[in-house]
Amino acid sequence: MNARHIGLIAKKELFGLSSEKTIVFAILLQVFIAMFSSFLMVGLTTMYDPEAIEGYSTGTYGVGYVGADSPLIDEFEKHPDLVLHRMGLDAALAALRDRRVAAVVYVPDTLPDAEGPVTLTLYLIQNDLQSSVINVKLKGVLQGYEEELREVRADRRTSFPVDLKVPESSGGENFFEFVYGLLVPLLVLLPAVVSAALIIDLITEEYQRQTLETLMSTPVTFGEMVWGKVAACAVLVPVQAGAWLLLLRANGIAVDNAAAILLHASVGGLFLILLGVLVALHYRERTSAQFIFSTALVVVFLLVIAVPYNPFNLIVRLAVDTASPAHWLVLALVAAATVLLGWAATAYARRVGEAAPGAR
Repeated sequence: MNARHIGLIAKKELFGLSSEKTIVFAILLQVFIAMFSSFLMVGLTTMYDPEAIEGYSTGTYGVGYVGADSPLIDEFEKHPDLVLHRMGLDAALAALRDRRVAAVVYVPDTLPDAEGPVTLTLYLIQNDLQSSVINVKLKGVLQGYEEELREVRADRRTSFPVDLKVPESSGGENFFEFVYGLLVPLLVLLPAVVSAALIIDLITEEYQRQTLETLMSTPVTFGEMVWGKVAACAVLVPVQAGAWLLLLRANGIAVDNAAAILLHASVGGLFLILLGVLVALHYRERTSAQFIFSTALVVVFLLVIAVPYNPFNLIVRLAVDTASPAHWLVLALVAAATVLLGWAATAYARRVGEAAPGAR
């Protein structure tokens, strides 16, 4: 193959990427995520840990209290951000509808040492962000009340919990989980997936736009055309991933071993790109090829994440500088698989090229 021809094709494809609106939008989305990662952390962490939002709320909330006197009132007094208002049930619900209070708690006249359970009723506004905040804040109050009831009814216990010595948290676990467990691998590996989808579009469009015969009339061979497109897509992976890491650093998020992370992302991206080449050359129609590739990608990811030392965990461990030297072995295995896939893609491209119109 002629390296100059491959370079010319790669240059042509890189300059033509601006016309691929899907790819441009995907890149812009990644830029948005990387630039505003600190802001997005607040919203996305609450999806899997609602308590995370409590630390970002500094206001006070009114709570309507309805029913009998109970030790629950003492628990509310321990939380200065919750202001208790004694009122009747109808007045309390009306105040909740008018948003003069954030929640209403109804306490029955069941004594703490009664035989039956103490059933509290909590009223909140449906599908409201404030309700999520107040729900988390009330959780601490209700847990304190529950502990008090347990002490009052301690003589009824038939089994006892096991005491665990759990170290005190630094308070940054939500940030750590979101940034290093989700955001960093997402931003690093997503360019590989985008580039693999892009290679399918670049190859199938030659068939759909009927430009293959014109291309084959030039000195460029079919194999050089394919590898030129592969080179253009492969270059995007480290460039995009590197830009995202720089934007994360601008957000005050430190990522260790950036060079090793980019190397892993580049090799893994080339593997996915070559897989996309084989699918595109076989189907030669964009919709079918993208569907088959997406399905195959899901299968590959499911098989990969079943391995403990998979690329996702590897990126996380490299980012926090806890990866062992074994990550080089993983890289070598992925590189070997990529070489085999490259050989298969080259052979298949040669076969397809010989049957293409205008082939020499």
